[in-house]
Amino acid sequence: MRYINEFNDGERVVDFYFCKQRQSMKSQKTGKNYLSLVLSDKTGTISGKVWDINRDIQSFVEGDYIKIDGNVQTFNNELQLNIRKIRKAQEGEYNEADYIPTTDKDINDLYKQLVDFISSIENKYIKQLLTNIFINDKEVAENFKKHTAAKAMHHNYMGGLIEHTISIATICDFFAKHYENVNRDVLVASALLHDIAKLKELTNFPNVDYTDDGELLGHIVMGSELIGKEADKIDGFPHQLRTILQHNLLSHHGEYEYGSPKLPRTMEAFLLHCADDTDAKFKMFETAVEEAKGNGSLWAGYNRILARNIRKTEF
Repeated sequence: MRYINEFNDGERVVDFYFCKQRQSMKSQKTGKNYLSLVLSDKTGTISGKVWDINRDIQSFVEGDYIKIDGNVQTFNNELQLNIRKIRKAQEGEYNEADYIPTTDKDINDLYKQLVDFISSIENKYIKQLLTNIFINDKEVAENFKKHTAAKAMHHNYMGGLIEHTISIATICDFFAKHYENVNRDVLVASALLHDIAKLKELTNFPNVDYTDDGELLGHIVMGSELIGKEADKIDGFPHQLRTILQHNLLSHHGEYEYGSPKLPRTMEAFLLHCADDTDAKFKMFETAVEEAKGNGSLWAGYNRILARNIRKTEF
């Protein structure tokens, strides 16, 4: 298979790709209809244009695997496809693994680390809460191993959610040992739970998008609701502990403008925010440098989210 990250300007491409987006547009210059597509595989995405809609453009919809015949061109300093032929792929003509970006970590090992963190919790109520969610609920356990942590910003691949979660928990575990007066059980549990509602906020691969609940409520609110619901199932679960855990989730984005309904008001909430912010932003740096390997420059390019040009550490 010819992967998208291997495309070069001017070459012809005849292969199968996942149709992530399809829009029917009208040219302002000619008045003719054309198709604007976003195609993807496990290495990335590329926009495609179908300027001439004829019998060689067979029926397909967004979410289909399609075979395309087109040429790679540079437009506004980015590669795109000028597509002449399209047909819907038949079962057996493609391997789904080629279209789903996946963590390079061992997912089963990550899940074992999650279970080990739960085993290390001393507070019986917190331990029971985490056990019920991550171990006893088999559907959640399996989905949590495979889910993405985001649609686009960071850890946006299969296994990204558990990779990000274990990284946050590890950082928080260090914080709890480094700083006095930090409640380790509360901090580590909050790290494990902070993105649990991403399972409800985002759809599964290969077409990751926001669900209705994700758009209308978001993972922060849904995560807090989940903690409340699960805590209520545990006999004698302390109300104040329930509230503290919910607060940590509600404030983990740190600032109102970043979507937090509350600002961090406990040491644990603040440290959780710092860990989450660090891991997410470091992944953006890491991804930018990785994608710029071999570009012949010390600079990886401008990152819109981080609002800066990123330099490789080479000298």
